Amino acid sequence: MVEADPAADRALLDAVADWCDRYTPLVAMDGLDGLMLDITGCAHLFGGEEGLIQDVDRRLTAFGLAVNIAVGPTPGLARACSRFGGPQRVAPSEAAAALAPLPLASLRLEPQTVMDLARIGLKTVTDLLAAPRSPITRRFGTAPMLRLDQALGREGEPISPRRHLPLLSAERRLAEPIMAEEHVLDLAGRLAAGLKTSLEARGEGGRLFELLVFRVDGRVFRIEVSASAPLRDPARIRALFEERLAVLRDDLDAGYGFELVRLNVLLSEAFDICQPALAGEDGHGEDMTRFLDQVAARLGQRALRLPVSLASHWPERAAMHSPLADGLQALDRTSGTTGMPGPPVRGLRPLRLLAHAEEVEVMSTVPDGPPASFRWRRVQRRITRAEGPERLAPEWWEDGEDAPPRDYFRIEDTTGQRFWLYREGLYERRTIRPSWFLQGFFA
Repeated sequence: MVEADPAADRALLDAVADWCDRYTPLVAMDGLDGLMLDITGCAHLFGGEEGLIQDVDRRLTAFGLAVNIAVGPTPGLARACSRFGGPQRVAPSEAAAALAPLPLASLRLEPQTVMDLARIGLKTVTDLLAAPRSPITRRFGTAPMLRLDQALGREGEPISPRRHLPLLSAERRLAEPIMAEEHVLDLAGRLAAGLKTSLEARGEGGRLFELLVFRVDGRVFRIEVSASAPLRDPARIRALFEERLAVLRDDLDAGYGFELVRLNVLLSEAFDICQPALAGEDGHGEDMTRFLDQVAARLGQRALRLPVSLASHWPERAAMHSPLADGLQALDRTSGTTGMPGPPVRGLRPLRLLAHAEEVEVMSTVPDGPPASFRWRRVQRRITRAEGPERLAPEWWEDGEDAPPRDYFRIEDTTGQRFWLYREGLYERRTIRPSWFLQGFFA
């Protein structure tokens, strides 16, 4: 006996699900100890359904796992047969015969519903098939007949894959495992060359690529790189993965070698074909995009960021930092403005905003007037000049109708430092006690 570890069990199931991507990209979780694979159009790559069952069973058994496998025309039937001793392979015409001898629990009914049905003599699917539908539905709800119809294919039941399907995919199964990083990169370049024709036919280029490397012992590595502009060139795609692997070299343990390499296009956009200039430049900033792609591949998407305006007059919501590549694309689309244009700014804004406004203690000569001094981070500061107030109304659609307004002041202390303070709330509303906050600094 060992102590249960649900987190470790889930991690193991996730790892097996990653490994099952070699058979189909449509892999879904089935409870805490099962997987559901949609192998439509994939079985012939493994010698048919029988060959696929044998391959899965042989490989997972070699990993030390005990598995029950069944293939059927519907998810409900395949699950019932795999978990309750049904046949391993069921043809569509044999669905009712394969399901009939199984217990009602195989239909994924609630335990209480199974017990209630057993009290009136319904214990197997055969009993439910022979029972009149209307009385069962009136007494036990729609679940028993719905699950029965789903298992028999009378009602549709799609599965929900754990990962988004790639737009395009190419893979290479290797007769002999490879271990060198250079060999993995060469295969990535060849797979990218194979995808180039498909991208050209769609009139698109890839923006997000994923390289899957399957190790012999079942470990799967997923490596993603992104491009700042739609990309088709296999050499540049290979170079992006080379930059990424330079960072992940210690994490990419080849072990006994890799037996399968797959390249996916997860995101694509329209590809604009342009005439190169005589000097070798394409006229569309290829050197810049190449630089951005290399930095993103090595240091991550958020290594270079650009402030983008948003449609909000609340200072902390008026802008966000977007990856530089996305910001430059927005700049091109709007011909000089980035992102969604915000409202006009009526007052002078500070160059630096705090990540979160910090509360301060303020002394004022009159309750609703500008501050005379304030205490921030244990330092008392005396104010020599003040401008304001500039009132900003709350965004009721975000903060609610009862959110208080803000009165902003631009102030300067005796040392010449300039601050942006605001008073939250109004003195004329006795139910609200105004508070003061420091939000930014001027040059």
